[in-house]
Amino acid sequence: MRPLDPRLLRYASAARRFLLIGALLGFAQTLVVIAFAWLLTRAITLAIAGQFVGEIIPTLAALAGVVVLRSVLIWLLELAANRGAAQVKSQLRALVLAKLADRGPDWVASRQSARLSTVVTTGLDALDNYFARYLPQLLLTVIATPILIAVMLWQDLGSGLTVLIVLPVIPVFMILIGRATQSVQQEQWQALQRLSTGFLDVVGGLGTLKIYGRERRQFDRIRSITEEYRTRTMKVLRVSFLSGFVLELAASLSVAIIAVSIGLRLIDGALLLGVGLFVLLLAPEAFLPLRQVGAQFHAAADGLAAAEELFAILDDEAVPAATALSSALSTVPPTADAAGARTAAPVEQLGPRPGSGSGALRLAGVSVLRGDTIVIDRLHAEFAPGELSVVRGVSGVGKSTLVAALLGFVPVTGELSLGGVAVPAGPGRPWLAWAGQKPGLFRGTVAENVALRAASADPTVPDQMAPSRTVPDPVLIAQALLWAGAADVSPATVLGVNGDGLSGGQAQRVAAARAIYRALANDCHVLILDEPSSALDAAAEAGLLAGLRRLADQGRVVIVVSHRSAVAAEADHEIELQELIHV
Repeated sequence: MRPLDPRLLRYASAARRFLLIGALLGFAQTLVVIAFAWLLTRAITLAIAGQFVGEIIPTLAALAGVVVLRSVLIWLLELAANRGAAQVKSQLRALVLAKLADRGPDWVASRQSARLSTVVTTGLDALDNYFARYLPQLLLTVIATPILIAVMLWQDLGSGLTVLIVLPVIPVFMILIGRATQSVQQEQWQALQRLSTGFLDVVGGLGTLKIYGRERRQFDRIRSITEEYRTRTMKVLRVSFLSGFVLELAASLSVAIIAVSIGLRLIDGALLLGVGLFVLLLAPEAFLPLRQVGAQFHAAADGLAAAEELFAILDDEAVPAATALSSALSTVPPTADAAGARTAAPVEQLGPRPGSGSGALRLAGVSVLRGDTIVIDRLHAEFAPGELSVVRGVSGVGKSTLVAALLGFVPVTGELSLGGVAVPAGPGRPWLAWAGQKPGLFRGTVAENVALRAASADPTVPDQMAPSRTVPDPVLIAQALLWAGAADVSPATVLGVNGDGLSGGQAQRVAAARAIYRALANDCHVLILDEPSSALDAAAEAGLLAGLRRLADQGRVVIVVSHRSAVAAEADHEIELQELIHV
């Protein structure tokens, strides 16, 4: 990543504000540095000249004021940097989480979940050092160093030329050290990613490992990866300390050359004491920002590496997938079930957006591609309101893919409409409530899990812009649990991480209750449940089906993906997906 990536300014408006504020504070700090050097030089020359204390006191008072002002400016710059870092991290997290939601579970599953989690959490937190340490010094290098060199050239041409000659030595060291630092820092980041991924995999399969007595082997593996990460961290620290020493040495030698030159000319009488002392005080300040940029590069390297991966996520586009789908379909002949069906162009949003109270959900020639395989080829189906529809088929035939297409998580071709209005591409589905095969419960009460994000009719509207976001309705929560066949689960039950505290069947019914609650609270016209009763006994399944029947009787489109015979027996409409034969 470059010292200041333009994508950071494009994706985070807070970064632009910080750069503006930082530039103003940096300019003010530069003027204060010049004033400090001039006032200190004047105070010393007056004292050497034998002036009375009364004549020196105003200069000393002004000098004290400048010192206080410089401290305030440094504090303000640090405060702006910390606040800017917090705001930028918040904006980038919101963008990447929205991007993950927009891409859907298939896209996320194609990446390592632990890697994504590390980037969004620990990785972005490392941007604190980038904003608090590295970026302010970068701003001062651009603003303060040229101004200070110009002042030195104005006061003493020889010293100014000396600075111009020796100053490029520091960037040369910075480039050499920066490459080494970036290399070891990248290795450390990769080791952290491996550690996060390995640990998450072990935690996810700990039960299975324990049953088969293989947990010790994984323990040794995690210990080995941890040791590797520790070793690389110590290597980064060694390189960081060495780089700091080299840059300090180069800057000190450069200032020493200027000091020797000034001293010789003062002895010779070719330079006035006031000018020489003033220039000598400015020389370290001219080198300081550039020296600090190199020294603080290692502190920002973690954040830069994480930001690079985050920008890769934000820059990723789904257009190639849709293009590949259209290209693949053009080379595949129609199947026997789809003979005579036409392949329509990708859907575009025309007219008003569908909402509650709409008619049937229709699919005309809908096709879905996953990877290089066509999973659904020109499917024609209609889901009518007031009916309980069931989608069936053997494992792997594309039932979950069809659900993902209805949710807008995968690119499709063909016509998808609700009540005669084309459904736009993307995951925006305010008219739809859904529960997947995994319950996806979080730490909190059952009531909080059921009422998750259901008070706002549009999930894309931020919290502060959603006036309908109110306290969850306890009566509606109880009704949703009842219709999900989970009346025996108390809304006040406190759950652990991943819904710990409930059985598999109870967690499944709570997830179904969440979808039912959203449908009731937001008047969603379509409800989709993916294998909602796979872990239920006959009694619990009957309770859930009774609740779904009530929802259908309210005029909603209710779609259930299931292989259970009891669900098929209760259905008004059944769609059997056939496995495609790929030649």
